Amino acid sequence: MSALWSYFWPALAMGLLIGVLTGIFAFRRRAKRLALLAAGPLLSIAAASLWHGPLGAADRFTTRVEGIARQALVNYDAPAGLTVRLHHEPLTRELILSGPANDFQRAEAARLLSQIPGVSRAVWAPSVGVPLIVEGAAVALAGFLFGLLLAYLVELRRRYNAQWNW
Repeated sequence: MSALWSYFWPALAMGLLIGVLTGIFAFRRRAKRLALLAAGPLLSIAAASLWHGPLGAADRFTTRVEGIARQALVNYDAPAGLTVRLHHEPLTRELILSGPANDFQRAEAARLLSQIPGVSRAVWAPSVGVPLIVEGAAVALAGFLFGLLLAYLVELRRRYNAQWNW
């Protein structure tokens, strides 16, 4: 299992659960529907933020990806002194390489380390990327919308079956 999947699946699952629960209550209570539908995405983003920070998913992701990257440098006999770390402040999926290397080694190290699951790209100079917490919140919102769709389909089935009085 890749480091990226182990970071994103709980955010997706939390969003899905919040979406289903929000939909169940929102589609049955007409008076509170807007309030519930507005609170659902906020709860999904809050859950993804909790997962990212206080629950330690970002630290585990960083440790795992940087460990895989260091092992890849050892396996490919990278020059001594070459270091790799994820871009921080804010944390992104971009690997930052530094250390002594010639042009060929720079290009190959960036190419090889870009192929690590969970890494968006590997570069020698930091650039602006999408923060990991924003990606986690987007995945949680996608899960919320899917859960809301599932709740809506269940509610349609319930309403359709309610018309039959045998």
